[in-house]
Amino acid sequence: MLKVEEQKKTDTLLEEITDYVLNKEITSEEAYSTAHYVLIDTIGCGVLALNYPECTKHLGPIVPGTVVPNGTRVPGTSHVLDPVQGAFNIGAIIRWLDYNDTWLAAEWGHPSDNLGGILAVADFVSQERLAKGKAPLTVKNVLEAMIKAHEIQGVLALENSLNRVGLDHVLYVKVATTAVVTEMLGGGREEIINALSNAWIDNSSLRTYRHAPNTGSRKSWAAGDATSRAVRLAMMAIKGEMGYQTALSAPGWGFQDVLFNKQELTVNQPFNSYVMENVLFKVSYPAEFHAQTAAEAAVKLYPEVKDRIDDIDEIRITTHESAIRIIDKKGPLYNPADRDHCIQYITAIGLLKGNIVAEDYEDEVAADPRVDTLRDKMVVTENKDYTKDYLDPNKRSIANAVQVHFKDGTSTEKVDCEYPLGHRFRRDEAVPKILEKYAANLATHYSRKQLQQIEEVSYDYDKLTAMNVNEFMDLLVK
Repeated sequence: MLKVEEQKKTDTLLEEITDYVLNKEITSEEAYSTAHYVLIDTIGCGVLALNYPECTKHLGPIVPGTVVPNGTRVPGTSHVLDPVQGAFNIGAIIRWLDYNDTWLAAEWGHPSDNLGGILAVADFVSQERLAKGKAPLTVKNVLEAMIKAHEIQGVLALENSLNRVGLDHVLYVKVATTAVVTEMLGGGREEIINALSNAWIDNSSLRTYRHAPNTGSRKSWAAGDATSRAVRLAMMAIKGEMGYQTALSAPGWGFQDVLFNKQELTVNQPFNSYVMENVLFKVSYPAEFHAQTAAEAAVKLYPEVKDRIDDIDEIRITTHESAIRIIDKKGPLYNPADRDHCIQYITAIGLLKGNIVAEDYEDEVAADPRVDTLRDKMVVTENKDYTKDYLDPNKRSIANAVQVHFKDGTSTEKVDCEYPLGHRFRRDEAVPKILEKYAANLATHYSRKQLQQIEEVSYDYDKLTAMNVNEFMDLLVK
């Protein structure tokens, strides 16, 4: 007779994430306040992306004409979709312009990407509940799910670098979304663990599309893909689909052995609300976050260099190790996805224009010969103190410095910027600009009347959090 192997104990990390989602009460007022700004900022980023046909071509149902009762709505559109495709749509518009929030650690990413799945499921569940005479979810429930998804993705990212093994950070989006939306759909401990195990077994996309010579538009819909897969796995678990207890640790076949260089995934702090409290907002510029402070420095230097562009001999950018590894690019840049992940391109635009907007990554702006001329004059070097402070959990700086040297031997000051405007240390300074950014983004798409209705609710924390999700989504559709 064959010996039946003893069932192994469920991987601890699966249990820890599940118990956090089910049992942890979030009490941090700062976390909820920050989540409020993350919510409206993320929706604004998605609405702005609707101005770009390369984004909108991906939206809508997979099969035109599909009708979904109580389906998920997509902000700024008339689409009504199943929650899986709804999550893809919302996730894609959120990330398209690389303008939503950011988390930087051993792994980097954009925790508000999880809102693709969270908002899709919240709208669907709320409408289903209303159809059955039950109370819908509130926006406060959405904020709680966001805080927990941010925490799962961000705490995993603190010590566990996917990029070091060539995997894309959107795996952590899939894991985080899976955990919280399974609970939103009514799942208990068994269902969440089952869904989570399948999320890890799925693996992740490679980072191929984020790096030369293959940088491309997939990076703009990869998070939508991840968050939609999370919703699919959650819905399967709710129907009783089994899970796999040692999806992470199984010798030879688990995630750690196969895809993580036989390293153990580690969590160095309890799951609470740390990530939401410390998340980074992209307030000023739609650019990869490691370059945000370089952009600030370049814009500050603009008045001094704008009339001396032809006199520039060298531009020195001092940065941290992660920026060098991710966005230090020489040679041709083939598309907007390539350009918004190049510290030299971003710095050049700041010096040439005194501002950086999404259109600056398009071919028309890139064709200006001065851009590549400036890029060729740039020297990028690491400051080890910047790298140290980048990894310090009490600082989480994202420092860059820019200095321009002219042919006559003179130079500008060295403009050093340690913390970007969206950093927790500059939160009070950033909030008014986050609201300005939100209003400006919405104004590109909605009528004045609808814009006023959305803003009236969005800026009032108490009114917004008490609102039913379906009512909030009613305001956002077009």
